[in-house]
Amino acid sequence: MHRDVIDGVPVLWEQAPGPLEAALVFGCGARDETFRTLGVTHLVEHLAMSTLPRLHHEHNAMVDLELTQFTATGRPEQIAAYLTLVCQALADLPVERIEQESGVLAAEDGCASHPTVGALLSHRYGIEGLGLAPWNGPGPDRIPLEAVRDVVARFFHAGNAVLVLTGPPPEGLRLPLPAGPRPARGEAQQVRTAHSRWQEDAVPGPGLGLDCDLADQPLQLALAVLQERLRNTARHQHGLSYDVSCASAAAGLGRGERVVHLDAREGEEQRVAVLLWEGALKLAAEGPSEEEVAEEIAAARELFLDPRAVSFELELAASSELFGTPYRPVPERLALLEKVTPEQVHRAFARAMDSALLVVPPGAEVSLLRPDGSPLPEARCTAAGLPADGQQFRPSVKDRLFHPAARRARLVLNDAGVWLRDPDGEVHHIPYREVVGVEIQGPGRVVFGVAPCVIPVLPEMFAGLTPGLRALDAAVPEELRYAASGFRSADN
Repeated sequence: MHRDVIDGVPVLWEQAPGPLEAALVFGCGARDETFRTLGVTHLVEHLAMSTLPRLHHEHNAMVDLELTQFTATGRPEQIAAYLTLVCQALADLPVERIEQESGVLAAEDGCASHPTVGALLSHRYGIEGLGLAPWNGPGPDRIPLEAVRDVVARFFHAGNAVLVLTGPPPEGLRLPLPAGPRPARGEAQQVRTAHSRWQEDAVPGPGLGLDCDLADQPLQLALAVLQERLRNTARHQHGLSYDVSCASAAAGLGRGERVVHLDAREGEEQRVAVLLWEGALKLAAEGPSEEEVAEEIAAARELFLDPRAVSFELELAASSELFGTPYRPVPERLALLEKVTPEQVHRAFARAMDSALLVVPPGAEVSLLRPDGSPLPEARCTAAGLPADGQQFRPSVKDRLFHPAARRARLVLNDAGVWLRDPDGEVHHIPYREVVGVEIQGPGRVVFGVAPCVIPVLPEMFAGLTPGLRALDAAVPEELRYAASGFRSADN
């Protein structure tokens, strides 16, 4: 892999067949935002792309959890012109188009990851960093202008960019980005570090998340084996699922989340969730066969040596450059992979299962066991009970009369935060110091906490709420409060 520097931007390139492909990669994504500014990086990308004239070659841009990329395929002179235009747009963003582009974002309704992957990340990391993946936030029309300018200044400069090319840099290529320092990125903090558990969420299919060392090759092979076993059982044997996928997300310092997730035929979500968990238990207990490990190593070898993998390798190298993680060339990775034994795969997966989080679609109640034979618990809010002090609010007399479950419901606000006992008797709590956003819905409020937790403070749910609403507004900083989006309702 070759390395150059153009206008302060590292350029990584390797010759590949076909037309020239380029990706200008910035080390920022949704995980670098807050709940209050969620979507701002995507908005910056749209604003920059809106300045381009009509181009007669393939080009695009994308934002995920970690990276923002501006890509193009074409002749060298086309690539050079495109990259220069993108850099010029980022250096002088057309903020007067925010209203139009926020509308486009609402129509696009994109997300930073697959919904099941996002749900697992949010349950592990809360509503911040990686855990922002499944959330929509206040909405694109509620992103403050100062947040747009702040993101551009912090991330969209030469010090946070890498250009990758599937051929030598085009003659005369310029990348007119402002200079800037490489942003510091801390390690994502988990909000729930308990051992294995399951949780219901609004996901299309079940998923299994493991907290792990992302460089652990035996564990990568274990997940590949599990993926193939699930494909055979859930799809080929039972006809319950079409797709079985794996994903990963970096939390910092080499650690992160590895996920395997499946779709499910309507009405069969619970069966698929059981197949996923029991398949994982069996692999943790017995390990893979020699044939399975050999097969996955052979599959990895074919993938790594495919000439079309050059673009993937360049992106991997760019990510390593931006985040300061080691990049191992393909021959080195293959040499290490081919030394992995079935016993190493077995131990790696059994160890990772201690952190396993199973997420299931709504209504998929499961009764499962941990690897040690104890019941797999459902993850629930950890608030012990309602406080004795503070303002207490109950549903209206009419609601309590006609809906017996409403008699258990309580809302409590005091100097420390907000508590809710729902009709099922579960207690939710958001300390004011952990509030990430308060959505204003008419006279009411919806409070979002990092836990993750959402508490409605709505007059239609609780009687005589006006004093509580005043206390809530006084306790939460103004910059965290926002009017409900004109495009859609609040996050669920």
